[in-house]
Amino acid sequence: MRSEAVRAETARTELIYGVHAVRALLTRSPQRVRRVLLQWGRQDARAQQIERLARAAGCAVERVDAERLAQHLGDAVHQGVVAEVQPLAAWDEDALLAAVVAAMAPASASPAGSAVTSATTTPAAVAATTIAPAAGAPLLLALDGVQDPHNLGACLRTADACGVLALVMPRDRAAPLNATARKVAAGAAESTPVAIVTNLARTLRLLKEAGLWIVGAEAEAEREVREVDLTGGRVLVVGAEGTGLRQLTRRHCDWLVRLPSLGAVESLNVSVACGMLLYETLRQRRPGGTAAGGAAGGGTATGGTAGGTAGG
Repeated sequence: MRSEAVRAETARTELIYGVHAVRALLTRSPQRVRRVLLQWGRQDARAQQIERLARAAGCAVERVDAERLAQHLGDAVHQGVVAEVQPLAAWDEDALLAAVVAAMAPASASPAGSAVTSATTTPAAVAATTIAPAAGAPLLLALDGVQDPHNLGACLRTADACGVLALVMPRDRAAPLNATARKVAAGAAESTPVAIVTNLARTLRLLKEAGLWIVGAEAEAEREVREVDLTGGRVLVVGAEGTGLRQLTRRHCDWLVRLPSLGAVESLNVSVACGMLLYETLRQRRPGGTAAGGAAGGGTATGGTAGGTAGG
């Protein structure tokens, strides 16, 4: 009976590894951490800080050898720091729409600098803590079939830095939010909600009905991203590595935009493209940072031919 209980408990937890990811969890959501494993020999300041945070939160701390960590994680670069945690439930479509509705109301904004710290935080509360730089103008990032967990983690990290309300991705044919993605995200997976939806095209349509404009990244688009107004409520959509946006996703975009390129490379890595798009959005939302072109209101998709993506 005891072995069955242990297996059941293990099935309800997941392993997060890496100094930044584990430290972020202990700082922001210590109630989710069940146990911390530290490799023998790690006595540096960062490992000692993690041990202090874990013990302060009442988490078990265990020193283990490298072979045991390898049994759990294989060849993963774990840095000798692993945490066994309660998984953070992803948002569904209803939770995402509830957060957007809350974020669209300027009264829902709260002072900047607050952080999401609980796995049970409501979408409305998350909206209140993430849209302070642009009250009433939420920013979402949607990944249309991105396959690589490293790209997913890198996109999450930049999304967190740019105040994205949530990252949206389809349930099928997409990278999992696993330990690899969380390590690359360096803690952002614990502060930026991930909404996993069944039908991305339908979700984009519902977000449009809620008042957001959809901006898709497309290498062959007529407009550069700087020519489109990104200061209002927006969803930035980036396609899969190599194949770009799907045709159905492209049809739901109000604008298709490209990143300027002076070299011979046809497209950028998806996480690099996300970073450039998000920081152009951030630039426009700062005082004096307006769009260069005239697409300040509604618009129709352009450059909707088959081809690469700005984030290929």
